[in-house]
Amino acid sequence: LGPYFISLRFHPFPLVLWAVPYNMSGIPKIVDAMRRNPRSVRYADLFKVCEHYFGQARSRGSSHAVFKTPWAGDPRVNIQNDHGMAKEYQVRQVMAAIRKLEESNGNEA
Repeated sequence: LGPYFISLRFHPFPLVLWAVPYNMSGIPKIVDAMRRNPRSVRYADLFKVCEHYFGQARSRGSSHAVFKTPWAGDPRVNIQNDHGMAKEYQVRQVMAAIRKLEESNGNEA
């Protein structure tokens, strides 16, 4: 908890920092950046995009997060934190999963 614990410790109504909803207008910008350059995507940004499209991670280990998709098999949504960055091949898999999800919903990716 580090410095946040000290600052929230004596607050009469402690804030739950992780429950604040992410600004949805930022998701399309992140997805656009992922399309343009899948090599330089922060893990936190990829995680936010995955939560937006696929809901909460069903499995979240020390460095991996696995998201449930409405289909079986590929493209899978399994992302890994690599020193704060997302792995390029996993960004491409997430982009393919988003395309498939949007196509199945009748939207253009």
